[in-house]
Amino acid sequence: MDHALTFVIATLCILALCYRFYGVFFVRKVLRADDSEVTPSHILADGRNYVPTKKWVNAGQHFAAIAAAGPLVGPVLAAQFGYLPSFLWLLIGCVIGGAVHDTVVLFASMKHKGQSLSEVAKAELGPVAGWCTGLAMLFIITITMAGLSMVVVHALERNAWGAFAVFMTIPIAVALGLYEKITGSSKGATQVGIAAIAASVFAGPYIQGTVLGSWLTLHAETVALILPIYAFFATALPVWMLLTPRGYLSSFMKIGVFGALVVGVVFINPEIRFPALTDFIHGGGPVLAGPVWPFISITIACGAISGFHAFIGSGTTPKLIDKWSDIRTVAFGGMLAECVVGVMALIAATSLHPADYFAINSSPAAFQALNMQVVDLPRLSQEIGLDLYGRTGGAVTLAVGMTEIFTRIPWFGTLASYFFQFVVMFEAVFILTAVDSGTRVARYLIQDLGGDLYAPLKRLDWVPGSIAASVLACVAWGYLLTSGDINSVWALFGVSNQLMASVGLIIGATIILRLGQKRVYMLTCLVPLAYLFVTVNYAGYWMITNVYLNPLAKGYNVFNAGISIIMLSLGFVILIAALKKWKELLRIRKDTLPETLIATPAE
Repeated sequence: MDHALTFVIATLCILALCYRFYGVFFVRKVLRADDSEVTPSHILADGRNYVPTKKWVNAGQHFAAIAAAGPLVGPVLAAQFGYLPSFLWLLIGCVIGGAVHDTVVLFASMKHKGQSLSEVAKAELGPVAGWCTGLAMLFIITITMAGLSMVVVHALERNAWGAFAVFMTIPIAVALGLYEKITGSSKGATQVGIAAIAASVFAGPYIQGTVLGSWLTLHAETVALILPIYAFFATALPVWMLLTPRGYLSSFMKIGVFGALVVGVVFINPEIRFPALTDFIHGGGPVLAGPVWPFISITIACGAISGFHAFIGSGTTPKLIDKWSDIRTVAFGGMLAECVVGVMALIAATSLHPADYFAINSSPAAFQALNMQVVDLPRLSQEIGLDLYGRTGGAVTLAVGMTEIFTRIPWFGTLASYFFQFVVMFEAVFILTAVDSGTRVARYLIQDLGGDLYAPLKRLDWVPGSIAASVLACVAWGYLLTSGDINSVWALFGVSNQLMASVGLIIGATIILRLGQKRVYMLTCLVPLAYLFVTVNYAGYWMITNVYLNPLAKGYNVFNAGISIIMLSLGFVILIAALKKWKELLRIRKDTLPETLIATPAE
């Protein structure tokens, strides 16, 4: 049987070679990043948004922003197909697609004064493509909130301990934010905040069986109702009060937990108990209904290639880059690091016995139909102190897999329940941090698009407009959260996310064609774009015909079908606009192409 250490070593070696050779080639030769030219962070420096930042500091904040829950959950769900498809897609998708996508989007945004991808699309492809890109961004951020929140729902339902630990992160983060606001420093409060979060996990067992414990033993429907209500208030609060301090605290947990997991895998070297391929590669699985292609590339987005990264790569990061060469470390290297996170999540899931995996990730009826007998799950449920059966969504599976690895380390054998609840809190905090940021971004997009019809909406400080946009954003993804299962909602998230990645590659190909030294370098974007565009459209078609418009399917939902059709149509409109632009650029002689540092966006 295969062991985890083999996969870890192979991943690190392949990605290191990719960073050293392909990363250098792409940044220096294809994009022609030149440190003698001045970056937008210097040209437009204002001490608030445009701030030249040291390379490794910038790399840290960029990685923390892109590596949310996606690389944790996607590989766990895709383990249904076996370890081989997921492992290959993580590596190939990241090297050929994800690293290129993240780097070229960041580069394109910097060429346009650090503006958002919709503004870059407007400048490069025209106003119609720009508007369609903005609308597609609104769709993806809304669907992303629903998909990630569903993971939290299944992790916290009937779990008073986990609900208490996650809830306590709110007052802890608020206290940290207030302390920093008053004193101007968070150094001492950070240690106190981390200790308080750990104390909340250790206090969890003492609330079970109490009145508070019964209040926090919530049904899935209740959790699904609470999350969008919470998101509204989190969006309305100033960013320094909740969003920033909780994201700051969660970054320490992210580094600590995955650092510990890497050490645990190296120390224990667990056996990979899944086969390379399962019987579900042709479809019909209890976790994901579709076949391995196209759904391996839809289920695993973050960790391989993710359109969500375009929000970061054309948001805060391009305004902070100190030198043009820094984009290799920040964007290219950041994507490779996220691939490592995805591989570690895959290892944690596939180190479980397949029957135990499916018992956790399937409904009781679906698991019974598989005719499998659980192996370690009764023992794990007893050690963790929680009924683990039927907890779909991926978060619980990952927590169980990581707990199983940690408790095989000497001296940790009796701490299974604490490790499990800490990992659940770790996942939930990351997701809720993304929900805070994502809902706020959705609000901005609604105001920006709605402002074209009613001008006052564009004013972010207009209270009625901001409240109305926040309510609309929360209601939209809250409806998606309560109207489907993890199979249909995660597939909807995957389709929208990979469609956004296709848009990023389209814009990247346009930039390279316009500014690149050799037009053949355009293939660095066209090759992954061709695969991804075909994949995402086939996956969308499959979900529409087999699930969303199939009255017999569990995920039957006409609303989701409508969203999918609109998104796929937007993708074709953007592609057509790009083809027209490419044809125009190909007619222009190379020596007449503009090569200004900062392009002027089209009005």
